[in-house]
Amino acid sequence: MGLAKEFTKGLWQELPPFRLVLGLCPTLAVTTAAENGIGMGLATTFVLTCSNILVSLLRNIIPGKVRIAAFIVIIASFVVTVELLMQAYFYPLYQVLGIFIPLIVVNCIILGRAEAFASKRSLLPSIMDGLGIGLGFTMSLGFLGAAREILGGGTVFGLSVFWSSFEPMAFLLKPPGAFVCLGLILGLINIVSRR
Repeated sequence: MGLAKEFTKGLWQELPPFRLVLGLCPTLAVTTAAENGIGMGLATTFVLTCSNILVSLLRNIIPGKVRIAAFIVIIASFVVTVELLMQAYFYPLYQVLGIFIPLIVVNCIILGRAEAFASKRSLLPSIMDGLGIGLGFTMSLGFLGAAREILGGGTVFGLSVFWSSFEPMAFLLKPPGAFVCLGLILGLINIVSRR
């Protein structure tokens, strides 16, 4: 599989929350706004790409018996890095995302890509895989966040998008609204995929 194919598969064929149905905890929890979804997605992309690089480089050195533990240590190191960078440079977003940043360590997308892909492939395909899956995850969270923000609050990125008499469906900004939006988007993706 070529490098372009490794990159693009994460943008539709293996779209994490909608096609692989992975990473649903942050998908449902932080997508009350498009900005939150994009912020979480970019943080996850950083961790995913960096951990794929390191796992790929160390794949022949890490003993098989401790590979999962080693992968978790690598992932946790990059999560701490991204958490500190967010505290330093994007503090308001860090406050909104809160506990979900450290939970990137146990995100099944990242550990799954390390185990199933980066530990078996060379550096460049691992980078492309990390970037593609990460950007697909970012787009998914951004889209879901925008849908919930527009329909649930009548805004997107803080800007009003509807007329003054529009009555937003505030239910969509609550946790059950996340499931409703996710289900509707999953249904639309299944319809498009069948065609």
